[in-house]
Amino acid sequence: MSTLRFHAIKESLNRKPLKIEEKERRSAIFGANVFNESTMRQSLTKDAYKSVMDAIENGSKINRGIADQIASAMKDWALSKGVTHYTHWFQPLTGATAEKHDAFFETIGNGLAVEKFGGGQLVQQEPDASSFPNGGIRNTFEARGYTAWDPTSPAFIYETTLCIPTVFVAYTGEALDYKTPLLRALSAVDDAAVAVAKYFDKNVKKVNASLGWEQEYFLIDSALVAARPDITLTGRTLLGHSPAKGQQLDDHYFGTIPNRAMSFMRDLETECMLLGIPVKTRHNEVAPNQFELAPIYDEANLAVDHNSLLMDVMEKIAYRHDFKVLFHEKPFAGVNGSGKHNNWSLSTDTGVNLLGPGKTPMSNLQFLTFFINTIKAVHKNEELLRAAIASASNDHRLGANEAPPAIISVFIGEQLTRVLNGLESVTKGKLSPEEKTDLKLNVVGKIPEILLDNTDRNRTSPFAFTGNKFEFRAVGSTANCANPMTVLNSIMAKQLIEFKVEVDALIKEKDMKKDDAIFNVLREYIKQSKNILFEGNGYGDEWQAEAEKRGLSNNKTTPEALKARVSKQTIDLFEGLGVMNKTEIEARYEIEIEEYTLRIQIEGRVLGDIARNHVVPTAVKYQNTLIENVKGLKDIFGKEFKVYAKEQVELIQDISKHIEAINSGVTTMTNERKNANSIENSEKKAVAYCHNVKPLFDEIRYHCDKLELLIDDELWPLTKYREMLFTK
Repeated sequence: MSTLRFHAIKESLNRKPLKIEEKERRSAIFGANVFNESTMRQSLTKDAYKSVMDAIENGSKINRGIADQIASAMKDWALSKGVTHYTHWFQPLTGATAEKHDAFFETIGNGLAVEKFGGGQLVQQEPDASSFPNGGIRNTFEARGYTAWDPTSPAFIYETTLCIPTVFVAYTGEALDYKTPLLRALSAVDDAAVAVAKYFDKNVKKVNASLGWEQEYFLIDSALVAARPDITLTGRTLLGHSPAKGQQLDDHYFGTIPNRAMSFMRDLETECMLLGIPVKTRHNEVAPNQFELAPIYDEANLAVDHNSLLMDVMEKIAYRHDFKVLFHEKPFAGVNGSGKHNNWSLSTDTGVNLLGPGKTPMSNLQFLTFFINTIKAVHKNEELLRAAIASASNDHRLGANEAPPAIISVFIGEQLTRVLNGLESVTKGKLSPEEKTDLKLNVVGKIPEILLDNTDRNRTSPFAFTGNKFEFRAVGSTANCANPMTVLNSIMAKQLIEFKVEVDALIKEKDMKKDDAIFNVLREYIKQSKNILFEGNGYGDEWQAEAEKRGLSNNKTTPEALKARVSKQTIDLFEGLGVMNKTEIEARYEIEIEEYTLRIQIEGRVLGDIARNHVVPTAVKYQNTLIENVKGLKDIFGKEFKVYAKEQVELIQDISKHIEAINSGVTTMTNERKNANSIENSEKKAVAYCHNVKPLFDEIRYHCDKLELLIDDELWPLTKYREMLFTK
């Protein structure tokens, strides 16, 4: 094998797990590096503490004097832990996190210095906004942008730096990050859900959206990755033949965690405990060297921050353990890709999960109200939900190897379908005593026992009800959860507002009792939303045909899906709720469509480089060896050499055919890229890359992968699938 590949494999096989000793219970170190409520109680004055908690719970503003007190306490706490710098930690539209570190250290003259950190530095900073994606909101020469402290997400310490979660906005006020629209959406759903929840409990004052994400990922030895320029530059393999053994035996899923992976996980989990990330579950996933971790659910904004932070921490911990962590949705062809299931629900400040059934008919009517409104919201906005999880990388995953299809549908299970069918038969108008009794006893009252053993999950469903929450399974593993959470909470807020208007109208105009009005509106919603409900196999061709009949979209590619981002319905939705204005919406569309183009462009360049500069030269080298062999056979056997050299000659011919096809394919792909690059309209350029450039990847890959099977293993320059997926 090639020298680089040989040394990579040798180095990988010699790895030993780092020894990780856990000396304390995890509960004892949980949140130790977080300026959380417990730390604030100890560090802040009574007025400062009350002010922060009021900002967290009610969104009130913190005045400058109090901000100075908080900053001083935060600085002293950080210095006591060996911290030297602080940063405003934010989530720009690059998909990664961002930070600019400043030292507490300041000179005060006469050769003296102090550690200084005031309220102004805590509350606001001014990073350069020109080099972040802005979708045309800012000109290149207009650099000013602002980060502003988000007190609802506590500051934390990581690697001697105090990190302060912030929003990021342009000088002109438009959001340039993921957090700002999310906070607005969460505020909107809070207001809308409280108004509806008061039908059932007048004491409800706040509703929080909760999120529990499940992060899937691959761990590949870093030495093996070093011999793969495609993984290094794109996060996935652009070529590589499937190994004889992949995941077909299902022996990796929930199997014994390999020693090195376990060492990585334990180290990671310790860091997570210190950072207040409540990770709980770890296990092997379906594909070889694929794993998953999941936390205890948390308030959505904090959960999003935790996931973004986790992905940063995972990469750093992986480096310590000589691993490369792959978040790409489809890093290896032929085996499972990676998702980030978003488990979402709504909970009141009185401790009630609004998507969980209760012990009384009234609590179950409340459950049905929020349950059916969610279904209605998804049905009305299924294209926007699809757009929320669209990306070049997720396009590889959707509809393949146990990932949901691009068609958005809702799975609720057979038993709950029967419940909805029962509600659908409610008489329009006031309910008779018999109908009320039947509903309470036979439909609403039996929901808890129905859900007890009948909420099996459909792994092919992109949006499934799983007992007391909805699981948005189509979210990709590289995604920032804020994107789908902003959409989901916004459409739910809009739907609940409309629901309350309709119920109140029936109560006021038709003189209906509250329960009658609620039942009647829910009945109509069930009828209107039936087409989104699907219990079957989402992978089947039959479902695609059936979905088309139902009027459901099937936007298989990102350029198709993203159009919903800028539809009139979307603009009206976000502007009406105050989540985003038209400028912010259109800017995000431009950013996402451009990112799609750039990622396909980069992959095309990398594939062309590997094919021509790695694969073809290796094929020619091996072909020359075969030619020399044939010449030798001719010298020995004379005219009869053809009998003995038949297989070698055929192999030489096959290699030549594949080399020709690769060179032809790369030339065609390069020309198509040039044609696409000449298109000024960003949407049309993305479509050209999608339909004219990207399909050529598979053709080039096919011939490269065939050569991998024909060429001497000692010559092949790239780490093979069998080595990356099965080296522990």
